Amino acid sequence: MTQPVRFTHREIMVTMSGLVIAMLLAMLDNMIVAPALPTIVGDLHGLNHLAWVTTGYVLASTVATPIWGKLGDLLGRRVTFLSAIAIFLVGSALCGMSQNMGELIAFRAVQGLGAGGLMVGVMSVLADIVPPRERGKYQGVMMAVMPVAMIGGPLVGGFITDNLNWRWAFYVNLPLGVVALAVCWFVLAKLPRGAGKARIDWLGAGLLSLWITALVLITTWGGNEYAWGSPQILGLLALTVAAFAAFVVVERRSAEPIMPLSVFANRNFALAGALSLIVGFAMFGGITLLPQFQQYVQGASATNSGLLLMPMMISAMVVSLAGGQLITRTGRYRALPIAGTVLMTAGLALFATMDTGTSRFTTGLFMAVLGAGMGCLMQTTMLIAQNSSPVTTIGAATGAATFLRNMGGSLGVSLLSTIYTNHLLDSLAGTTGGAATSAGSAAGMTPAMLRALPEPVRQAFAAAVTSGIGAAFMWGAIAAAAGVVVALFIKHVPLRGFADAPKPEVAAAELQTA
Repeated sequence: MTQPVRFTHREIMVTMSGLVIAMLLAMLDNMIVAPALPTIVGDLHGLNHLAWVTTGYVLASTVATPIWGKLGDLLGRRVTFLSAIAIFLVGSALCGMSQNMGELIAFRAVQGLGAGGLMVGVMSVLADIVPPRERGKYQGVMMAVMPVAMIGGPLVGGFITDNLNWRWAFYVNLPLGVVALAVCWFVLAKLPRGAGKARIDWLGAGLLSLWITALVLITTWGGNEYAWGSPQILGLLALTVAAFAAFVVVERRSAEPIMPLSVFANRNFALAGALSLIVGFAMFGGITLLPQFQQYVQGASATNSGLLLMPMMISAMVVSLAGGQLITRTGRYRALPIAGTVLMTAGLALFATMDTGTSRFTTGLFMAVLGAGMGCLMQTTMLIAQNSSPVTTIGAATGAATFLRNMGGSLGVSLLSTIYTNHLLDSLAGTTGGAATSAGSAAGMTPAMLRALPEPVRQAFAAAVTSGIGAAFMWGAIAAAAGVVVALFIKHVPLRGFADAPKPEVAAAELQTA
């Protein structure tokens, strides 16, 4: 059995230099793309497929995450981590060359396959070299990359969109990715090899992909492409249930399951996983939709919409750093997920109250509230999940927790974007008739095109966007409110260090009793 790797402080910091670059690569992508989305969707005439630009990426990442986690346990972190970076870079290059929405969505999926390995790889390597009791202070160092990604990403994406071409929002990943490959090749050399020859549960992986994809299609197409009671949606629902049931059966019988269901027997792990799903739902949904309001309603440029996201990003960063230090000093964490879910619910509910007269300052305050909730939850949920798992299955447990967060993101983006689009189009049809489409259809509307239209049309389009945003965030707030109830049931379990890490056989038994 692979035992925890004991690194000196200096070795940990050197290793983390590679992890920081890889995390920056993964975090920058969505931050850079978000301000460019209104222009990308308008340029490629794909308003009805807005969700899939993000969902294709997040869905692929979701499906790939537990596979990468398992591969890391079996083959070793180094080879899987480097492979994930390479796939991510190939996907980035292909996205920049896309000529239509179909190609862009497909290539975003390739990019997502690599991204799934980046995030789970960072978390798994950190879990290998730092015990949970000490991880807070090192995660604080790791989270220092957030200002660059969360503030610099939207600014870079906005600048690229306004001054170059949205395609460079993807090409910009390439030079940073090459650096990440080179650094990680050397700094991860000391990590141990995997447990042995990989036996990947491909049947389980296939079933996982099937039921997740069917579920996301339901939330994307339901009430939009097809009526909720249509044969297509009912068929997808039946497929989701059947594939999920088969997945559970296969995972219970598999010698090397792609997602060990035993980790869910631990109460805290299951609750932390549920919170991870809710965090993903709110985080990806918010980042995807807020630039729509900022650019179409508040008249911000793509660059300025990146700047206007700063209150949320800075708030999340500061609270996350403070939370990590608090956990390291006190060893206690239960209050953070409770406070985080309350703040997240409040932030989403506040966004649902916005109208065409809402100022940028007011929107910034709402963002700060939502960001504080995200900061309380982002690293805390992962820490709880890892502390609830045996050290020999850290990769699989991290993969499962990350999978749930990404699944929440997939569902959040698809469902909230569908609600937004439906309300926008319904509002346009009810107030302007064909006025907005006389100069350009809603599906092909870019912020630049909207600014050239007559004032009555601009006002009608802004009102339609606001209607869609309000409905989407109200449903997001309802989902987040369920997280408050989940957080209340989390129990405090002392964070372990290497000295008191359980032996593999003891840890496995503890999963059933904790």
